[in-house]
Amino acid sequence: MIRLDNISKQNGHQILFIEASMGLQRGEKAGLVGPNGAGKTTLFRMITGQEPPDEGAVVVDAGVTIGYFSQDVGEMAGRSAVSEVMDGAGPVSALAAELAELEVAMGNLGPDDDMDAIVTRYGEVQGRFEELDGYAMEGRAREVLAGLSFSEERMDGDVGGLSGGWKMRVALARILLMRPDMMLLDEPSNHLDLESLIWLEEFLKGYDGALLMTSHDREFMNRIVGKVIEIDGGGLTTYSGNYTFYEQQRALGEKQQLAQFERQQAMLAKEIKFIERFKARASHAAQVQSRVKKLDKIERVEPPKRRQAVSFEFPPAPRSGEDVVSFKNVHKGYGTQRIYEGLDFQVRRQERWCIMGVNGAGKSTLLKLVAGTTEPDDGTVALGGSVKMGYFAQHSMELLDGERTVFESLEDSFPQAGQGALRSLAGCFGFSGDDVEKRCRVLSGGEKARLVMAKMLFDPPNFLVLDEPTNHLDIATKEMLIAALSQYAGTMLFVSHDRHFLAALSNRVLELTPDGIHQYGGGYTEYVARTGQEAPGLHV
Repeated sequence: MIRLDNISKQNGHQILFIEASMGLQRGEKAGLVGPNGAGKTTLFRMITGQEPPDEGAVVVDAGVTIGYFSQDVGEMAGRSAVSEVMDGAGPVSALAAELAELEVAMGNLGPDDDMDAIVTRYGEVQGRFEELDGYAMEGRAREVLAGLSFSEERMDGDVGGLSGGWKMRVALARILLMRPDMMLLDEPSNHLDLESLIWLEEFLKGYDGALLMTSHDREFMNRIVGKVIEIDGGGLTTYSGNYTFYEQQRALGEKQQLAQFERQQAMLAKEIKFIERFKARASHAAQVQSRVKKLDKIERVEPPKRRQAVSFEFPPAPRSGEDVVSFKNVHKGYGTQRIYEGLDFQVRRQERWCIMGVNGAGKSTLLKLVAGTTEPDDGTVALGGSVKMGYFAQHSMELLDGERTVFESLEDSFPQAGQGALRSLAGCFGFSGDDVEKRCRVLSGGEKARLVMAKMLFDPPNFLVLDEPTNHLDIATKEMLIAALSQYAGTMLFVSHDRHFLAALSNRVLELTPDGIHQYGGGYTEYVARTGQEAPGLHV
């Protein structure tokens, strides 16, 4: 269906691909992996024809349609979300918009309007709309948007009023409705809540075309892909199996390569020692020459590339009291919408609560009540004795001073810390070398999240309140964060849509549902086993 044959590509001074090859057939679902800047987006752009390779060929079978979802969704305004999604299916959207305009015109006829002409035109447009299966198309568009957690109100409202994250969902829905022969999905799991993520997972499992995608959600990748294509050092290597199998195979390959490299180094050292010892003796001249020629012909084994692995260890946090936070008869609402009616909830020391609930259930509101950034309408939310809280919210990243560098931002927060300690902290969170001199305004979402997290964890609180801490983080940084938080001796209350993060760190579950609030002992894994669902209302 699609092949990349010996492609080479250079961006400025950076060489991305050197004689790299890969292929994908109909029905195959593959994950594309590689460090940031390795060339994943460039590879997508070459497949879609937006960028040519410098050398080699990108071959796409005749007639194959490609749908490409990228993080750059472009401008959206002036139409409903449904119309915007249907627009990806060609003229159907324009016909639907004209039908709506004609319906309005028929309901607001003026004295100068030609009723017969409007009715005639309405019949023509409606006929063409039906020919293109427009009514079924609109139904399918609404079904896809509902799967991505859109309410009817949001589907029919002006798409221009949506946040960036919701516009991303509209752009994704457009590709899903199109059902092309091949989908290229660049981080489709970003900005999705757990319910939408699980719905998308099922949709992609049932998709019969070819799929190539990137994702920072290892569980999502594991459940969908049957092969992994890795970009590394300018080459493309294909592994059969899901993401976990790829990690195992890569680790095994590195181990074997290291053993081969060490064996060859030992052999070379022995040969060189012989040559050095006997090169001045005429009686051994022939042997020495023979061994020199042999060494020249040996193809050297390269040592495996060292992946930069970051790790962070918490300094010990001061101990809090046994009661960390308590909700007593808490009522909270926004306008006519009631979020909590008489909520009683207690968090005790070293408990790790994950909060589950559909959009609008009040997950972030609960964290804001704990953090004190919003107040209950009635009742009390009280922190216990000796509680030192660290609060990570999505808006935390907007509070960074854009003109300060990464290092200056850390210095501002910790003026008493030495330069060495701050550089080490920056390195733990992925800012090495010149990265610490980047100004905050040019940082990516992931880099901003890492910087905020570094500032929060350097002087550790004993109570962490985390609202989607893994948004924007790549898999390696998530693993580092999970490893660090696993050793953390304090208390946690968090919201996350990453099932690996939920399973690894929670030991309690608070489930917010329309039927009431439920508390579960045991973590996310036990919650799934007990309820048979991975999120409220979604059965495994």
